[in-house]
Amino acid sequence: MNIDLASVVALVDTDGRVLLARRPADKSFGGFWEFPGGKVEPNETPENAALRELKEELGIDTWSNCLAPLTFASHEYDGFHQILLLFVCRKWHGIPFPMEGNELKWIHPKDLSKYPMPPANKGMMAILRDWL
Repeated sequence: MNIDLASVVALVDTDGRVLLARRPADKSFGGFWEFPGGKVEPNETPENAALRELKEELGIDTWSNCLAPLTFASHEYDGFHQILLLFVCRKWHGIPFPMEGNELKWIHPKDLSKYPMPPANKGMMAILRDWL
């Protein structure tokens, strides 16, 4: 079985809101919401993957020491198993912008359950909500 390791980041603004990105309609789970991030490439650390993905997806920069590991999720999909590593980040440079054209939304953690997310993301919502 293939294992997909991905780093995702909960960006938290000064009002305590979390940034979600809507998946493009033409991708799996199109229209669902998720934390920004993506696959860890070969020979790449999870932290470096998170930094790279934030730059590619949102046009922002941060530093590995600003990424606080919070939790992980493990979910089996048809044909592969995904492990998501969730980092929390409260400090970055730049204004998040949807570089890939998808929709972004800042929401309060108590409202996370109102947004449909892929199954692997759902397991992290309660922990993030309780931690924030």
